[in-house]
Amino acid sequence: MAAADRKQNIVSALCKHLSMLSLDPNSYSTNLEKDIKSLCIDIFNSSPNGPSITKDNELMKWVEFASNFPVDSGTSLKALSELNEDLSKKSVILGNGLKISEADIVIFAAVHSSVISLSNSDRNKLPNLLRWTDYIQTKGDVGDAFQKILLEKVQFEPPAAKCVKKVEVESNAKKTDTETKPASSSDVDLKKKNNTGVKKAAADNQTSAEKKLPEKVDDKDKDISVSMLKLQIGHIKKAWKHPSAESLLVEEIDVGEAKCRQVVSGLAKFCSPEQLTNRLVVLVTNMKPSKLRDITSEGMVLCASNEDHTVVEPLIAPEGAKVGECISFAGHDGKPEDVLNPKKKQFEKIAVNLFTDDKGVATFKGIPFMTSAGPCTSSIPRATVK
Repeated sequence: MAAADRKQNIVSALCKHLSMLSLDPNSYSTNLEKDIKSLCIDIFNSSPNGPSITKDNELMKWVEFASNFPVDSGTSLKALSELNEDLSKKSVILGNGLKISEADIVIFAAVHSSVISLSNSDRNKLPNLLRWTDYIQTKGDVGDAFQKILLEKVQFEPPAAKCVKKVEVESNAKKTDTETKPASSSDVDLKKKNNTGVKKAAADNQTSAEKKLPEKVDDKDKDISVSMLKLQIGHIKKAWKHPSAESLLVEEIDVGEAKCRQVVSGLAKFCSPEQLTNRLVVLVTNMKPSKLRDITSEGMVLCASNEDHTVVEPLIAPEGAKVGECISFAGHDGKPEDVLNPKKKQFEKIAVNLFTDDKGVATFKGIPFMTSAGPCTSSIPRATVK
C-alpha cells in the first residue's frame, strides 16, 4: 500500500471513530504530505477532547509507531511480531480492559493492509495480533473502507495436537521416502511376509496418537462460546482439609455476594490450606451446586496443570483485580448461562480450548482471561486449564 493511501485510511477511520461526521476526511487530502503523527494531531485538536488526547503520552507513543510502520512486507512482519508480543497480555492497545481507544483505530488502519496480505503460516505465528484485529473490525467503528480480515484458517492448537501433527508429518515423510525407492523382488517378499506386523504397528500408532489428542468436540459444539461461563475473581477467606477425603480441600470464597461460597477442590496434593488462604482465584460461579463426599460445592476453582498432572496450581489473578469482577474475553460478549447444564457437558466442551500460552497467560483459543487489572496467568506455560 502506498504511504498516501495508508494516511487516507487512518484519517477516515479516526474521523469515523471520533464521530466527527460533520468533518469530511477528504478535506485532509491536501495535507497528505504531512506525516501520520501530524495528521493525527490535527484531527485530535479538532475534536472536543483534543488537548487531553494529545497529552496522553502512551497514546502518542502508538501514534508514533503507526507513523513509523514500514511499507515493505519483510520489515513490516517484524513490526507486526512486536505488536503481537505487546498484545499477549492485554485485549486492546492501551490495555483499558476491552475499551477501544484512538490508539487501536490508528494502529488498525496503519497495519490493516499488511495483515490482510499475510500468508497463513505467518498468521499462525501472530495469534494475539489476529485476535485483536478481529475484535477491532467487529467492535470498532472504523467504517466500511477496510476489507474484512478473515480468520477461519488461524487456529489455536493445543500442545497435544501439535505433538500428534509432528508425529504424522514425520510418519508421512518416512512413507514418501520409502515409496520413492525402487522395490526389488526380495523387498516385495519381505513386504508380504511382514504385512500383518506392519498393519498391527500402524493400528497401535494410531491408537497412541488418538490418546494424545484432546477430547473431541462434535461439529455442532465447536463454536460454543466461553461467554457461557460465569468466571469471577474470588478471594479465599479460609481453607481446610476435607474431613473424609485426603485429596480434597474445602474453601470459603468471597465473590462479592452477601454470603461467601463454599467450594470443594481436589488440590490437597498440590497446595496446603495455608497457601490458599487470602489468595485471589478464578472461580466458575454458574456451575450447578453438587456434593463431594457429603460437602456441598458451589463453584469450581480454575487451575493450570502440566502435561502429566504432577504440577497443579490455581490461576493467578493480577494484582489490583477486584473481588467479584467477571473475566472477559475479547470478541465474546454473550450472556453467561444462569446455571450450566451438567447433562449437556457445557463446561467440558469449553474446557478443551482453555490453555496457558508460552508466557503462562490463561487463554480461551488464544484469547486472554482479562480483568480490569490485566490478564490472569499461571507459572506453568502451555498448561491445560480446568
